[in-house]
Amino acid sequence: MRRRSAGGGGEWMEVSGPGRARRGWRRARAAGSPLSRAAVVLLLSTFVARVSSSVGYLIRLPRGFRLTQDTVKIVGSSNFPVKVYVMLHQKSPHVLCVTQRLRNSELIDPSFQWHGPKGKIISENSTTQVTSTGSLIFQNFEEGMSGVYTCFLEYKPTVEEIVKNLQLKYVIYAYREPHYYYQFTARYHAAPCNSIYNISFEKKLLQILSKLVLDLSCEVSLLKSECHHVKMQRAGLQNELFFTFSVSSLDTEKGPKPCADHNCESSKRLSKAKNLIERFFNQQVEVLGRRAEPLPEIYYIEGTLQMVWINRCFPGYGMNTLKHPKCPECCVICSPGSYNPRDGTHCLQCNSSLVYGAKACL
Repeated sequence: MRRRSAGGGGEWMEVSGPGRARRGWRRARAAGSPLSRAAVVLLLSTFVARVSSSVGYLIRLPRGFRLTQDTVKIVGSSNFPVKVYVMLHQKSPHVLCVTQRLRNSELIDPSFQWHGPKGKIISENSTTQVTSTGSLIFQNFEEGMSGVYTCFLEYKPTVEEIVKNLQLKYVIYAYREPHYYYQFTARYHAAPCNSIYNISFEKKLLQILSKLVLDLSCEVSLLKSECHHVKMQRAGLQNELFFTFSVSSLDTEKGPKPCADHNCESSKRLSKAKNLIERFFNQQVEVLGRRAEPLPEIYYIEGTLQMVWINRCFPGYGMNTLKHPKCPECCVICSPGSYNPRDGTHCLQCNSSLVYGAKACL
């Protein structure tokens, strides 16, 4: 056992196993940030001891939403139902009870009446409003409000003409942003697979990673950790730990935001967290690359860190570019009526055709 200075500050203990082969270690590159280097040294100082050889609207718009001049006010069609997308817990656009042609025409003595999934809609309540000109507006859109809405319009084109009737249908969907997160995998040379040192190492590694991203309002979660025996090329067996962990934002749609600045948006904070974690693993390579002694029992295997950007919808929601071309990156709720807030049941898939009044997914 030797006592050795690490990075010019502090001391850490190590005992090396004889004959441990280096695997792809490079010499030191540019030095990283003090915080990351300290984290690397802390991780190594805890677990290099040798064991026995036995991750537009007044509403928020998703990326890819096609914002047009008519986005705030949506008109109907006498030929087909018009799809409307409203972000969960946000205010809706104005849904007009007219077609594009009638919007630019005079209407004499117009009368508007709206019906939704729960029947006739009164002029105004706490969550829904019908204006004097027949526009339908939702103040705080909930999942259960999704469904087919029909407006019945009566009007005269001129004073002399008879009353005309028009029926317009809208299919209004709740949507939410996808659950974005990074998933990392990394491999470590390990102690024997039944050793308690591996378990302790996992806990310490997660603590350090969590601390790295804490100030960014992100969290690290262990998804999987497995120990395997790996047969090396032209060599014997060695023990390796396979880590899979995720890095996600702590934001919730209903909860308070960690900060108001646009630079603190979830995707930007996640990107910063990703960079910190990549730097952390690179610095493990740099720190051990300068060692003249044999490698410790547990160490990161250079080049094994892999990262995947996950874009996943919550249960009961799905993406479908063909069905929802104006909201291609939205997680849209399954078709109206498919969500039951009382028992929490959802559609499991969102790829079948829309059937009005049926519990089909989109």
